[in-house]
Amino acid sequence: MSGGVDSSVAAALLQKQGHEVIGMTMCFNLPGSKSKKPNCCGLEGIEDARRIAHKLGIKHYVLNMQKALEKQVINDFCREYSLGKTPNPCVRCNQYIKFDALLAKALAAGASYLATGHYARIAQGKEGFYLKKALDARKDQSYFLYRLNQNQLKHIKFPLGGLTKVEVRKLAHEFGLAVADRVASQEICFLPEDNYRLFLERRIPEAIKPGTVVDTKGNILGLHPGIAFYTIGQRQGLGIACGYPAYVAKIDAGGKKITLGKKEDVMAREFLVQDICFSVKPIKKKVALRVKIRYNHPEALAEVTPCKDKLRIKFKKPQFAITPGQSAVFYNRDTVIGGGIIDKVK
Repeated sequence: MSGGVDSSVAAALLQKQGHEVIGMTMCFNLPGSKSKKPNCCGLEGIEDARRIAHKLGIKHYVLNMQKALEKQVINDFCREYSLGKTPNPCVRCNQYIKFDALLAKALAAGASYLATGHYARIAQGKEGFYLKKALDARKDQSYFLYRLNQNQLKHIKFPLGGLTKVEVRKLAHEFGLAVADRVASQEICFLPEDNYRLFLERRIPEAIKPGTVVDTKGNILGLHPGIAFYTIGQRQGLGIACGYPAYVAKIDAGGKKITLGKKEDVMAREFLVQDICFSVKPIKKKVALRVKIRYNHPEALAEVTPCKDKLRIKFKKPQFAITPGQSAVFYNRDTVIGGGIIDKVK
């Protein structure tokens, strides 16, 4: 229970269905933390979750997950940016924190399932459990959940998977939940002021070193303060006039070099995926699937081909800003097949 409307309604729905519900809230910004920013895992969220649990008449526990967050999410976040990549911490948080460490605590406490307010669905078939998109396409969060395995999926429930956000808020009012109209948090919970550059400056100052900015022909255009502050496809905040709309087309971590180009220079069709996982069974031969290269990017048809310990993805049409470090997730209609981390872009 984060204290938000989604997890609160999920708890109320399960209780209404006759389940014995226990509320568990993860705490990252503990009392005494320098961060005063309210978020789903901060003091404000904890208090809201506590009030909702009291309203529902259920037990409520607050769990300190800071060490797990540091080890599995924050360290990776810093390392990937220092290498010129753009990580997705929410994917790792779901894999290692919510549905690994937290799930283990729930099962140890005697629970049969861990339920959350995610917008996704789980279906059981002949080969196991399948992760599916939420019915509300605008809220679907299956992209962030693609790394869940069979041992996790069989102990997870997503009560909101068949509902729209409008329906969830309506239910919150019907249940008399005080957070019915609370605005959802869009920030990464551990970033102060939602500023990842400031966070990196404080956490890894030794990795923030200036370098050169060049065009696609190698001409020097200026200097940059550090490759960790840039991402593929970035247009804002470049501070360099090129005479045309310029985008970050390439990041060379070893040479501390940023390459700027036109939009067509940031379009690509083919790339490799590493650190692969599959929901049910692995892909063993070339197959056509729809691939999503980041959460807010529309899926596109591509050939997915096994290549040693990686996968080669080749889109039918060029895509904008295929970014190393982000996740590529494979879909067959509304079912998640698997995914991995974007590696080399060709």
